[in-house]
Parts: sequence; structure tokens; C-alpha cells
Amino acid sequence: MFREAAAHIPSVFPEFLPGARFDDRNAWRGVADELKAHVLKDAEAASGRRWSVIRAEDYRQFSITGNRADFEALYFSRRRMLNDLVLGELVEGAGRFLPSIVDGVILICEESGWQLPAHNSYERGGVRHPLPDVERPVIDLFAAETGALLATAAALLGGPLDEVSPVVRRRIEHEVHVRILAPYLGTHFWWMGNGAERMNNWTAWITQNVLLATFSLDTDDELKRRVVEKALGSLDCFIKDYAEDGACEEGVVYYRHAALCMFGAMTILDTVAPGCMTSLWAKPKIRNMAEYILHMHVDGRYYFNFADSAAVIDPCTAREYLFGKAVGSDALAAFAVRDRAVSKAPHLPEEWNLWYRVQELLTKVQLPAGDVLPAADASYPGIGLYIARDDRFALAVKGGNNGESHNHNDVGSVTLYKNGQPFLIDVGVETYTARTFSSRRYEIWTMQSVFHNLPTFGGVMQSDGAAFAARDMQAEFSAEVAEISLDIAAAYPQEARLRAYRRNVSLRRGHGVEIADVHDGDLPAVLSLMTRDEPVLRGGSVRVGELGRIEIEGGGEVDIEAIEIDDARLAISWPSKIYRLRIPLVGKQLKLQIV
Repeated sequence: MFREAAAHIPSVFPEFLPGARFDDRNAWRGVADELKAHVLKDAEAASGRRWSVIRAEDYRQFSITGNRADFEALYFSRRRMLNDLVLGELVEGAGRFLPSIVDGVILICEESGWQLPAHNSYERGGVRHPLPDVERPVIDLFAAETGALLATAAALLGGPLDEVSPVVRRRIEHEVHVRILAPYLGTHFWWMGNGAERMNNWTAWITQNVLLATFSLDTDDELKRRVVEKALGSLDCFIKDYAEDGACEEGVVYYRHAALCMFGAMTILDTVAPGCMTSLWAKPKIRNMAEYILHMHVDGRYYFNFADSAAVIDPCTAREYLFGKAVGSDALAAFAVRDRAVSKAPHLPEEWNLWYRVQELLTKVQLPAGDVLPAADASYPGIGLYIARDDRFALAVKGGNNGESHNHNDVGSVTLYKNGQPFLIDVGVETYTARTFSSRRYEIWTMQSVFHNLPTFGGVMQSDGAAFAARDMQAEFSAEVAEISLDIAAAYPQEARLRAYRRNVSLRRGHGVEIADVHDGDLPAVLSLMTRDEPVLRGGSVRVGELGRIEIEGGGEVDIEAIEIDDARLAISWPSKIYRLRIPLVGKQLKLQIV
């Protein structure tokens, strides 16, 4: 698909700018006053803080303890401070942030490595080396982000930096070439793709930022051509793993690092090789990838989540709006505009990619003409995800397999919202550690099927791997009812002694939700249900907070367990306690009526 664009690569590339230059004062004076005040407040705060000190011991801690968060706090704070300072200087134009900007640039340029300790490896899943090797740079997600940050700053703030010293921009160009461009062209990293191996968000995310660094700096046309050709090949490797329906198997949070970064790469390519993306913008698959976030939205900050995705995510930005405009989706563009409007004002992306934040300041958004359509049912057979809605309930059923990227052993799990509030929940993922992406991943409780809305058999849970999958998944939607059914027995290992477990989930529009499970196995079956609100037993039913109740037919004595939430990442979505119900199946069938 993307390699077809190679025919449009010019011999001489036009100029690419990731925004408006410092001396384009009309553009920067045009930033909304509220946003401008927010930017200056952040810049002033950054200028009053000390830069973090990163020691070799801080880098080594990941190899020793598995802790990622402590080092990453030091690492990311430098980049966010520099980002805030650059934006403040661009908006104000008075020179008062320049000394701190130069300090930040040089400090980052003098780091031994830009890759995170958790990613300091030369092969997929390989040994993480305790310290970076300056002679063998690793291009991971955040090395590429760092290169893009410095290159964007150099492109937009070049004149004032040169007035301080021409050494500053030359240093940026040198470090980006040595750490990003040379290894990109001279080394094969797994995320570049080889045509067969499955890719994930890394491919689109890094490719976008390598392109951004390449074209924001003063590189020669031959180097640019080689980067473009390699980038097109990687984008093909990335998109091949998406079904035509456009669903992201990594969950809605990773949409912004996957499909939305693919859009960023396409935008750069379309600018430097005009017309090369024209036919691709019209592809149904790319439009479906763009609209995925729209269909995953429930209400406010809540989204249907699975895999390593959270239930609460940040508001949309100009990026979603521009993606919608590019693919001709008024629905996505309108959703992004509305989502930005109801978020806390003023709003800038939480990410520290400088290009994203410049886009937020300079993009003039307009609500597309016509009515904003209400959220609708959605079918994503490529990953076995089906979504149904009515005036009160929003329901998602996830099939698929347990070999998907960022998988949680959750084949057959159900997520349910009522009146925009979480009823049956997917907990999400804790703060990443070394164990998260290791052979011990499924020792983490949030990765286990027993902490999803799923059964166990004699305590046996689902297993990981693509072979552990849903079978015979079916979905039928009508004006009166949405019915989704699947057999999840194959998601369990042989020790479960399970021949069949048919789950049928029905949204009877205007009436409620029914979950009917039919079990054919030899071991005692116990269904777990996860809730945000405290459940209270009342005879044969369970009252879930003030949201509603679950009527149970075919179940034994219900056990309720409170689970303390003390992880910072989980606390974004959930209160200090969530709950698990354990419902034994008395016979072969269990029926739940949720109203």
C-alpha cells in the first residue's frame, strides 16, 4: 500500500516546517489568549525548576530492581521542561526563556543514551543492557521522540538559538544524526518490519518521529530519499497487521501511538512528496483506523478498554481532528472538536511531543456542518470486538485471542456501562515494570482472566498465546436487540477439563442486558465480575452502587472481595477500592439479568 507512494518521491524535497517559525510573529500572536496564558504559566514554572540529575545508577536500577518509573520520571521531566520552555519562547518572543532552553538542549544532548533502560536492547525481547553504549545507539520509542523534539525546536527556534551560539543547532544536528539517522539507515531494528513478523505501535510511532527529525533538520536530499523509502516499507509492515475494519488490538490508548502516528507520518510524507498520499487518504481501511477512537468512546473521559489500555484517557486534540479531515470523516472531526470543547480549558496534549503541542496551538478547528451523530453499534471482527448501545447501556464483548499485542488473557470478557458510568469493568494495567513485558507478565493480577468478567474452572484461568482463542463468534444487531455469542473454552488450557463454554450476551434495547453462560466441563466453574461501585447482596440479586442490579439465576452463594487500588496508573481510572464478585455455577447454566 505505502510502497506505491515511492513513485512520487522527488529528487529535490520541498521545505518542511513542523509549525510556524519564531519570526512568524503573526502566527504566534494568533494563538488564543487563554492558551497563550497557559503556555506562559507552564514556561515560567519550568524556568524556576532545576533540571533533573541522571546518574548511571539511576539508569542501572531497571536491571537491578525492574523499576521503570523512577528513571523515567527524571528522563521525561527534562523533555517536558524543554517543551514548555520552547513553547513559551515561541508564544512570547521576548528571549527570557532562551538561557534555560539552551541548558535543556545541551543537557539532553550530553546524555549517554536516549533510549529508556527498559528498551536498551538490540533485538525484540532481548537482554536489556544495564547502561547505554554510546557507540551503538538504540532507537526506541523515546530516543525517536527525543530526536523529534530537538529537531522541532531547532527548526522553529533556530534564529534565536543561533544568536546565543551557532553551536546549539550544530550540536542538535550532530546528535540527531549520530543517534537517530545513521542507525536508522544502517541498522535493522525489529520495529522496522521484515514483511512477516507482526508489528505494533512502535513501528508507526518511531517512523513518524524519524521522519519528523529528518525533515525538520537541514539534511541532504539523498539522505531524505533513503529515509522516506525505508519509512514507506515500515508503514506497509505496520498496516498489514490491521484488518480492513481498522481496529487496534492494543486498545484505545495505543490508537494514539499507532494509527494516529501513522497519520502523522502520512502528513509529513504528503508535505515533502506532494500527492504521494492522495490515493491512501481515500482508502476505507485507513478511514476505519481513524474512526476507531470514535466508536470506542462511551461518555466523557470513559472509553471501552482492553489490553494495556485505561478506561479513562485524555481528551482529543487537534491530531484527531486533522485525521478526520484528512480521511473525509466529519464524524471524527466533529467528535474531536466536541471532546476538546468539554475538556478542561485551556488544554494542551499531555504528551511532550513538541509537534503535537504546536499543532494544538496553531490549528484552527471548525465544527463540520450538519448534526453530530450519536454513538452507534460497531463491529470489529478482525479482533473479535463488538459494541452495542441503547439510551442507557453501552456494551462491549471481546473475543479474539490471547496472543494479541498487550494481551490480558481476556477472551470473552464483557465491559458494560450504564448511563455513562462503569458497571462491569476492565481494570486495565498497572504502572509498567520489568515484569510487565517478561515471561512473568501473567503473574500480574491485572493480566489474569480471574480478574476479568470471566469464569475459572477448579481455579484454572485462561492461558496466553494465539492458540488460546475464541471460537464460533457471532453477532446479530437489530433495532430491538443486539446479540453476541462465542465459545471461550479454547482459551483455557487442558487442565481446565473444559469441552465447551458458550457465552451469549444480549442487549435488549430499552430493557437491559442478559449474559447467559452454558458450561460443559468436569471442574467447578466460578464466574468473576469486576465492578467499580460496591456491590450489595439482596437475596438472589446484587445491587451495584446506585447504578442498577444483577439478577442471578443458576448461581450459588456469591462472594464479594474488595481490592485496594494503590497504583498510580490504575488510580487514573478507578477509586481507592474496586470489587470482584465470585459467582459459582450450580449447574450447567448461569444467567445474569442486568437492569
